Amino acid sequence: MTTIKWGIIGCGNVTEKKSGQAYNKIEDSSLVAVMRRDAAKAADYANRHHVAKWYTDANELMDDPEVNSVSIATPPANHLDYALAAIAKGLNVYVEKPVTRNAQEAEAMADAVAQSGARLVVAHYRRALPMFLYVKDLLDKGAIGEVRTVQIRMWQDREPKVPTYPGTNWRLDPAVSGGGYFHDLAPHQLDLMLFYFGQPELYNGHSLNQGNFSAADDHVCGQIIFRNKVVVNGSWCFNTAESETVDTCEIVGTKGKITFPFFGTWVALKNGDTEDIKQFTHPDHIQQPMIAKIVSYFKGEGPNPCTIDEAVVLMKIMDAFTMNH
Repeated sequence: MTTIKWGIIGCGNVTEKKSGQAYNKIEDSSLVAVMRRDAAKAADYANRHHVAKWYTDANELMDDPEVNSVSIATPPANHLDYALAAIAKGLNVYVEKPVTRNAQEAEAMADAVAQSGARLVVAHYRRALPMFLYVKDLLDKGAIGEVRTVQIRMWQDREPKVPTYPGTNWRLDPAVSGGGYFHDLAPHQLDLMLFYFGQPELYNGHSLNQGNFSAADDHVCGQIIFRNKVVVNGSWCFNTAESETVDTCEIVGTKGKITFPFFGTWVALKNGDTEDIKQFTHPDHIQQPMIAKIVSYFKGEGPNPCTIDEAVVLMKIMDAFTMNH
């Protein structure tokens, strides 16, 4: 396969800038078709982004002989069915996060990949961003000594500003999203913990609905103990005063501390009395570095930047935190 020709299933807000335009900006990659159930919106997207073909039926897009790879960018409730269909048709697959609504669905996807030998990547794209690779490099070099504890805090008000949510908010319908805002934001955060620290040994947590402003739990807390004895504690609350919103990760070691926001652009390294703050500028299309790695993988020229097996572990952790068994 010399050129990756993409079809997007679900060309909604997430594809407008984060990913959609990136497919044409990578060598040996092009976006040739998009699908959305609303014909007018599908046609409008194709027209604005100069995409040759649009569909209202995902199977028709997947049957297009020009398409050899699909990006599944629908809400999570549809991820498994579309992924299984794409795998059965012999297509490469890129799935938005969270990869599914729960670990059981993720395991079904992993089984299909294992049985078919299909190439499938999960959209934990922060793994490819310079800011988070810088953090990994600091950890790998022992910049803060041996890591002892990690503290994650994501506190937002009822309408989170990180990120913004235009239009109808399906994220608060557990039947569609798997949970609430936690299921939308925490995959980015917890996947980086797996990326940095490897395999978890133990994990547990709790969730509850304090505000009752939707069917989804709005408060989640959890702990992970990794095999290398790193301990991660996380707190997610989506019903705080707006003045008390926070997005922070503190990685504390025997020689210092690394601090950064998951949805920001800076990293602070503290050793003793000295502190260095490094600023970053994310790419215009934030998924582009990840998509470049995916194109390389689909062409057989590089490793899988995020496997379904890794995503299964993530979903098991999220299920444990939210008591979603």
